[in-house]
Amino acid sequence: MTQNFNALNTLMSDKVEAVIFDWAGTLVDFSSLAPTQIFVDAFATFGIQISLEQARGPMGLSKRDHIRTLLATESIQNQWLAQFDRASTDADIDAIYERFMPMQIEKVAEYSAPIEGAAAVLEELRAKGIKIGSCSGYPRQVLDVLLPAAASQGIAPDCIIAGDELPAGGRPGPFMALANVLALGVGDVRRCIKVDDTVPGIEEGRRAGMWTVGLSLSGNEVGLSLEELAQTDPAEVQARVERASERLRQSGAHYVIETVADFPAVVQAIQARLAQGETP
Repeated sequence: MTQNFNALNTLMSDKVEAVIFDWAGTLVDFSSLAPTQIFVDAFATFGIQISLEQARGPMGLSKRDHIRTLLATESIQNQWLAQFDRASTDADIDAIYERFMPMQIEKVAEYSAPIEGAAAVLEELRAKGIKIGSCSGYPRQVLDVLLPAAASQGIAPDCIIAGDELPAGGRPGPFMALANVLALGVGDVRRCIKVDDTVPGIEEGRRAGMWTVGLSLSGNEVGLSLEELAQTDPAEVQARVERASERLRQSGAHYVIETVADFPAVVQAIQARLAQGETP
């Protein structure tokens, strides 16, 4: 009996059971344009000017926490003090969030184009019997607009967890990743892979006990649209990719690749390591 159990355990332990993807910058919306530009626009309605680079800083957090983090930035808080003659409060975070939400809902479908190779990767994972989960810093109201547009183009994970629907909170905590584990019926988090383009998303996967894969080129860290990418000096692009890769590795990514199109080779590599008895 013990020998049979050990043989079964070995057989199961060398197979990736589930992959949990982020959305913007990972599966759709190359360079994660939708949320960043809307943060800039929402703050501007309060007379506060922030750059796209500043807006990208806390990417990966839930959108309310993202706003809270931006307001805590010294240069932005100084603008708030000059504009309103007082420090910002939780009520101000709520006010910016309420301004942000309808703007994001209105625009998110415009940024639903799949990243090249994403639909094919999901199809390949399904063909191998690997479950597909996902989670996002987007609130559920925003995902409800994004998901049908993405599904029509082949991006339809088995599970979707929004950034505002778990009482325990979002990233960098492990909660959304673990909610996927429960919903998908995954038996071992060590046979799960979390794929994300942000530091909080990688930290989420590590805290959940999973393998983690960072995406450098397509995501928030490089921050260049496809059009900008084509117009930028290749040496500058490479420098940005290297900086992004280093940040993702420092946050704990086991692997860093440029886009999701490169992901199948990573699955194969992780399965080989699982077969050797390695864990995340």
